[in-house]
Amino acid sequence: MGASGSKARGLWPFASAAGGGGPEAAGTEQALVRPRTRAVPPFVFTRRGSMFYDEDGDLAHEFYEETIITKNGQKRAKLRRVHKNLIPQGIVKLDPPRIHVDFPVILYEV
Repeated sequence: MGASGSKARGLWPFASAAGGGGPEAAGTEQALVRPRTRAVPPFVFTRRGSMFYDEDGDLAHEFYEETIITKNGQKRAKLRRVHKNLIPQGIVKLDPPRIHVDFPVILYEV
């Protein structure tokens, strides 16, 4: 969600070595002279996890705790969302790898 890292820095990682095809390489000599440091693969192998661990080591998107509320002499159970003491999941390996969002390719199925 939001801007991808390659466009936010002003770099186009999938441009050809000749300089054509990048959004900032519209005929400037500086873009043609810039050396290629490394080839960027079109695949993404990891992503940031969207789940959390709680104190018990359970893994989930959201955690709730049950609270008992007494109202007019009646006991009622209510779920309350837990926001404290949650640890982010971290980096998750993707299997199979995904195509990078900035890779200029058209997917076609016959």
